[in-house]
Amino acid sequence: MATAKKVETEVKATAAKATEAAKETATKAATTAKKAATKTATTAKKAATKTATATKKVATKAATTAKKATSKNVAVYVQYAGKDLAVADIVAQANKAAGKAVKAIYVKPEDNAAYYVVSDTETGKIDL
Repeated sequence: MATAKKVETEVKATAAKATEAAKETATKAATTAKKAATKTATTAKKAATKTATATKKVATKAATTAKKATSKNVAVYVQYAGKDLAVADIVAQANKAAGKAVKAIYVKPEDNAAYYVVSDTETGKIDL
């Protein structure tokens, strides 16, 4: 019987060692997974920041280019049916008719008119 107890004790000791080894392996795996997740999140954050910065640079450059293009005094004319109308004059007429600055102007030569928008509820028409 002493041998059976000795074997039982060894089996219990081996089982305890196996359980402890399994716990260590699980802990190491969890730690490795956590490190990998942190590294992935950091990489994704850096990529997002880099993309946002690049997008911001492109937008700034586009805005600067647009500002340069619009800051030059360029005369724009609409020609139709023998008429030659300056867009600046159409804008001035629309602003005068509205009594304030308009948001948008739609020139419609077939109606011989320009339609302007001041707000969602305020619109108007000027004859060309």
